[in-house]
Amino acid sequence: DFGRSSELAFVVEPSDDIAVQEQPLILYCQVEGIQPITITWRKNGAMIVDSENAFMLANGSLYVSRFQRVRGDGSSDEGEYDCMAQNHYGLVVSRKAKIQAATMSDFHIHPQNAVVEEGGVARFQCQIHGLPEPVILWHKNSMPVNTDNERYTLLPKGVLQITGLRAEDSGIFHCVATNIANVKFSREARLTVSGSHSTVYKDPMILVGPENLTLTVHQTAVLECIATGNPRPIVSWSRLDGRPIGVEGIQVLGTGNLMISDLTVQHSGIYVCAANKPGTRVRRTAQGSLVVQAPAEFVQHPQSISRPVGTTAIFTCVAQGEPPPQITWLRNGQILETSDHIKLKNNNSTLSIYGINQTDEAIYQCLAENSAGSTQASARLTVLWADGLPSPPQGVRAETVSATTIQVSWEKPLQNTKEIIGYVLHIRKAADPIEMEYQEAVSKSTFQQLVTDLEPSTSYSFYIKAYTSRGASKASEVTVVSTLGEVPAMPSLFIKVINSTAVQATWEPSIKLGQHEGFKLYYRKVHLSQYTGPVLLASNVTAYNITHLDASVVYEVKLLAYNQHGDGDSTVRFVSLRETVERTVLNPPCDCMKDEQNNKTSTTGIIIGIHIGVTCIIFCILFLMFGYRGRLLMCKNVQEQLSTPQIPRSQRNTAGLVLNGAARRDRDDRDLNGKQLDMNELERLFPASLSQEQQDKGIMSAHSPSAPHDDTQISTLPLDEFSIIEEQPDPLPKPPRGGSPPALAPDHGPANEG
Repeated sequence: DFGRSSELAFVVEPSDDIAVQEQPLILYCQVEGIQPITITWRKNGAMIVDSENAFMLANGSLYVSRFQRVRGDGSSDEGEYDCMAQNHYGLVVSRKAKIQAATMSDFHIHPQNAVVEEGGVARFQCQIHGLPEPVILWHKNSMPVNTDNERYTLLPKGVLQITGLRAEDSGIFHCVATNIANVKFSREARLTVSGSHSTVYKDPMILVGPENLTLTVHQTAVLECIATGNPRPIVSWSRLDGRPIGVEGIQVLGTGNLMISDLTVQHSGIYVCAANKPGTRVRRTAQGSLVVQAPAEFVQHPQSISRPVGTTAIFTCVAQGEPPPQITWLRNGQILETSDHIKLKNNNSTLSIYGINQTDEAIYQCLAENSAGSTQASARLTVLWADGLPSPPQGVRAETVSATTIQVSWEKPLQNTKEIIGYVLHIRKAADPIEMEYQEAVSKSTFQQLVTDLEPSTSYSFYIKAYTSRGASKASEVTVVSTLGEVPAMPSLFIKVINSTAVQATWEPSIKLGQHEGFKLYYRKVHLSQYTGPVLLASNVTAYNITHLDASVVYEVKLLAYNQHGDGDSTVRFVSLRETVERTVLNPPCDCMKDEQNNKTSTTGIIIGIHIGVTCIIFCILFLMFGYRGRLLMCKNVQEQLSTPQIPRSQRNTAGLVLNGAARRDRDDRDLNGKQLDMNELERLFPASLSQEQQDKGIMSAHSPSAPHDDTQISTLPLDEFSIIEEQPDPLPKPPRGGSPPALAPDHGPANEG
């Protein structure tokens, strides 16, 4: 570690200045550090060569003999100057000093004649631009205005306010502007005070409110507010955000002007001037914003460091200011270019240099700059290299073992191997930045390492360093190899029945699938060996509708994901459409238009039913009062009168017979005659259901809506799907005397499905 005096650093830096035409100018620059030190100057980034007009003094300062804003050749001495200092360890650059010529323009606002009644308020203003800011004084009748008179208020921006006017205030006024460049006089204006003080009531009125100001810390802000009215209004100030203005550095000029001395960033805000009529809530307001800027300054300076070859060097530079400063890094006076091993992070506040070597040894500077000013700080990087360190490991090889594993092997260094205490394997994805690198330590007797938990189809870079107690060797040659690819994982699959001839296959996107190019979908009838497909689907597709299916058979649906390495494992589901067909026969699809038209009829029927029930209850209660027998007869008569007509039971039973008996037997006969299923395949898929079906002779499945069902992996399959024993039609039982034939199917009410 080196002491502060050994570091190359600035003791005095050039500062911003305003130069006078044809006058000499000196820019100071003083440096400390290990000699010899060479100092040079630049203007606007170009080197300054010593000449008769500008040359460097023995102490390193720059002397300009006759400053000129514009020379005969069109050049100018105005600009940004900086000095550079260099020794054996590096080079540093000072902050930029902005040099401007002193100037003064003509007045662009002159005072105007005014006629004001006695007791009123008079205001004169003159305005002029110049560098540095001109000082403006007022004269009355060619004599300086008496500033001891409390009724006269002079504001820094060239405003003269006179309150409580009297006859002796009449006269001729003008202003005088002065700076190092010139002295100028404004035009004259006459003030006439007329009449006597008026007692007529006048509402408060703000003649001039505060302007928007942008200033720098430590300057003084004057917010003007002048109001009139009768009675004389009371002027008060507040902040729009409700924060207190405070008292330190705050002063009221005249009758209502606010002056804030030694500005800080906390003084920024919107200020409100209010003119209140005494004793009332009558008020007028005006507002203006104050922006206080702060030049950049360092909160944390970069520190000089020493690091062994192959390690990482980190410099931190934190600056603050208003507006927030921009940070730039220099290396030996030149803009630092980032690369794979040089990175800037945290809005350039952190400089990281990975795997340092002798070429990285330099002086690094942090420049912080905003619109209010700039500053710089420097630090030196010393790269340590000990004699007798091992040479780089030799023969580094990497071989792919699997999609997630690579084996790296190497040979011991050629020189200085006795003090080796181990090796470090450096690993990172080839596409990642160097800061994403990670390491694995290996014992000194091991010359290979199995690297696991890698990503498939990804390139990785590897290099080795040998370590001793005194430091590390240089890095070995870098080798790059890719892991093997792997096929995608098995996707999840769900089957949804849409109607009697279509199903929808859906699956979920998942990162567990890995890298995949798309999906392949197959489907077939279970008793056939050949699949329909593949249907190729993009990787972003998650559903597919399979249509034109046969409702009388079971289908197998298969889905798999694929990529350039092949097909992944498939997911298989079985589905039957028979149950959907039966629901459609028993419950025909609704005619939505007709249902919509019958909504009113349904509502009316409900209301009539309610009235019938209420009426019956009332009558029954009345009948309790006249005896059980009479009550029973009356309820029977009322029910016969109010009941809606019913379909004869014989017609219902006959309809049920046709619907559930003959129709289903005819369909089963057609299925049996049209195709024969493989008994072995059915026994494999549905062993329990088939034995039960043989026991029941297929009769229950044909006549009972509650026949047992068997399940595949997902979809339910009604057992009557496979009634393979031919049914013998049962003889219709003879109806009992005087009765209707018995119903062979249950009397189903209207279905609410679909």
